[in-house]
Amino acid sequence: MSLSTHVLDATSGRPAVGVGVLLESYRDGEWVEVASGLTDDDGRLTRWLPDDLPGVGTHRLLFDTGAYFTWAGVPSFYPAVTITFVIDQAKQHYHVPLLLSPFAYSTYRGS
Repeated sequence: MSLSTHVLDATSGRPAVGVGVLLESYRDGEWVEVASGLTDDDGRLTRWLPDDLPGVGTHRLLFDTGAYFTWAGVPSFYPAVTITFVIDQAKQHYHVPLLLSPFAYSTYRGS
């Protein structure tokens, strides 16, 4: 299985470069950190995990949107965005994009 994300800044119409992303998995009743990284020049975080991670189960991506907007000099309402999702098939690719603005965000399951 593989997991990727793509963060787009809707206010600038550009990729959100340098957004911190943390991946956690829910195991034995608690959240465990699996991996972290920064989005690249295209706002993407790809090939950041070994092939067998994060695996089937419940996971979440935590995006450090507050630091991104502070760096951009833009006041924002959401200092962080957390997206919790379920992986139910180990052999599929999962893509979790984030469309971001200072006062709103949206996501969906991509391909």
